[in-house]
Amino acid sequence: MSGDPTIFEQIIAGDIPARIVYETETVAAFLDANPLAPGHTLVVPKEPYERLDEMPEDVAADVWAAVQELTPHIETAVDADATTIGVNNGEAAGQEVPHVHVHVVPRFEGDGGGPIHAVAGDRPDLSEAELDDIADSIESGE
Repeated sequence: MSGDPTIFEQIIAGDIPARIVYETETVAAFLDANPLAPGHTLVVPKEPYERLDEMPEDVAADVWAAVQELTPHIETAVDADATTIGVNNGEAAGQEVPHVHVHVVPRFEGDGGGPIHAVAGDRPDLSEAELDDIADSIESGE
């Protein structure tokens, strides 16, 4: 966790105005100030964990429960056909605010947006051995 409060901490503290749509003891959700679509909502833990692996399991469960609860409400509010839900986990992944946040982005037929598979650019050409090594490493936690 960094020393200076993130913009999300400032929103949670009431120092920066926001359209808060959900709040519990551990989680807050508010409309994105620079939305990708009407209803684009950010769901954040109130504590400023920078990356997913820094969040305690109970807080992560609370964040995901909020996403599950809010998603149908968001879709209904803007008459969305679907939603894309994502997390940019680290600066190299596009995380601009060093505070975990889940994007709930309403999607509409013909909106021109792509699937989540489009975010990484060119796909790697991996051999069976490389895939086995990656799977083994993930499974062992190394």
